[in-house]
Amino acid sequence: MTHRIDTEAMDQRMAMLMIEPVEMMPYDPQWAVAYSIEERFLWDVLPHDLVLHIAHIGSTAVPGLSAKPIIDVQVGVNDPERVRSEVVPRMTDAGYEFIWRNSIGEREPFYAWFLKRDVAGRRTHHIHMVKPDEASEERILFRDRLRDHLEEAVQYEFIKRELALHHGNDRSAYTRGKSAFIAEVLRRARFSAE
Repeated sequence: MTHRIDTEAMDQRMAMLMIEPVEMMPYDPQWAVAYSIEERFLWDVLPHDLVLHIAHIGSTAVPGLSAKPIIDVQVGVNDPERVRSEVVPRMTDAGYEFIWRNSIGEREPFYAWFLKRDVAGRRTHHIHMVKPDEASEERILFRDRLRDHLEEAVQYEFIKRELALHHGNDRSAYTRGKSAFIAEVLRRARFSAE
């Protein structure tokens, strides 16, 4: 049985999530440890024949880069319907919030997004369960490019700090403000890969 999605409730929940504060923190080596613990949990709880890969993405995956202290994990899956029917109940039972949301850049396809919080209610993890596509490949490409090009990571950190300062309670504006820089870094990464 597929988990029923109440799109109106999801839209309302997304609106509330988008006004949660954007807080930047200096790089913390414990982020890599937190990712490893989360990856182990996911391998334990998810059907192995569903999972294609699990990867640490986002700024917490780039050593030395300041970030929102939220561990982003991308889980490539081969069947989004199985995520809805089998994984959503397991993850919500484990205390994760579930949102069916748009992909990077607020465009389709939709994917399963799970949020984990600490006892104080602060986000600690975002789990993105996606069928591999261009957007999911771009997340890995962007991460790897920043890991390999310190000058671009430093520029990205500056942009994020400025955006957090001006759009601290508007995550949509914060995300939109990064999009031109991300697109340029991805263009360079693709060009250098040719």
